[in-house]
Amino acid sequence: MAVPSFELVSGYKIPAVGLGTWQSSDEKELEGALNAALENGYRHIDTAFVYQNEHIIGRVIKEWLTSGKVKREELFITTKLPMDGIATDKVELYIKKSLESLQLDYVDLYLIHFPVATSERKNPTDPFQTIPTDHVAVWKKLEEQVDAGRTRSIGISNFNLKQVERIVKNARIKPASLQIENHIFLQQKELIKYAQEQKIVVVAYSPLGSPGYGKFVARFGLEAKPVPSIFEHPKVNEIAKKHGKTPAHVALKFQLQRKVVVIPKSVTANRVKENINLFDFTLDEQDMKTLSDLDVGEAARVCDFKFAPVLADHPEWPFPK
Repeated sequence: MAVPSFELVSGYKIPAVGLGTWQSSDEKELEGALNAALENGYRHIDTAFVYQNEHIIGRVIKEWLTSGKVKREELFITTKLPMDGIATDKVELYIKKSLESLQLDYVDLYLIHFPVATSERKNPTDPFQTIPTDHVAVWKKLEEQVDAGRTRSIGISNFNLKQVERIVKNARIKPASLQIENHIFLQQKELIKYAQEQKIVVVAYSPLGSPGYGKFVARFGLEAKPVPSIFEHPKVNEIAKKHGKTPAHVALKFQLQRKVVVIPKSVTANRVKENINLFDFTLDEQDMKTLSDLDVGEAARVCDFKFAPVLADHPEWPFPK
């Protein structure tokens, strides 16, 4: 199945549906999900240095490339610069680490993962310590990675409108993509409008509301704040029934019709297959209005990064305090 793509300012194309891999670090589970994804037409895989799974993804990709079942130019691989790599002397080091783990000569998209910079931590459980950062200077180093052929496109993740504007104003190579949490209850309409006016393709992570976030913050002794369930909302279910689809299909299709890329995460083969089955129906104008009206804004943000309170004290904290 051919998945539609959106064109990036870099001249390359990004598939409209990808496989998210955050919190996917179990080798067998992730290998199964990746194989199911590639077998069912996914060609866009999203990862990050901090996910600690690039080596698993690299191994599976290598197997597919070596077997000839897929060509490198058919794949779109995204990874990200971690918070402790947001420094002018760290960018090249971290992208090279990612490329080594992924067993690739280049990635298709390299993002600054989060606007707050921290000092390097030896272990994922070590406390965060923030440090000053200059996004423009770091962006110049990302541009150098394009020049060096280590990435085809560059972008940003979790940046707010003011931060995106700063990059756009000072960039030699414009950001190709902005990745943000985005779902029916957190639509960030103003930010998406600006990005699309600048021809920046928006990628929605947690497009189904990240129901597994509670397990992640539990590692820090926290509880995730309660948010509405996309799968249980009566209006979403009504629209799903009307089209003979699932609530997940409706939530993902809503984003695609807004010209937003989606990267739903799953390690269940059936759900991986189901999540890409989005191209045999269309939400009508009334469906889109009904879903648009479900936006409640910041109150519905799931991935609020509150697991490290010190981050919110940094001047580049991107969310309302």
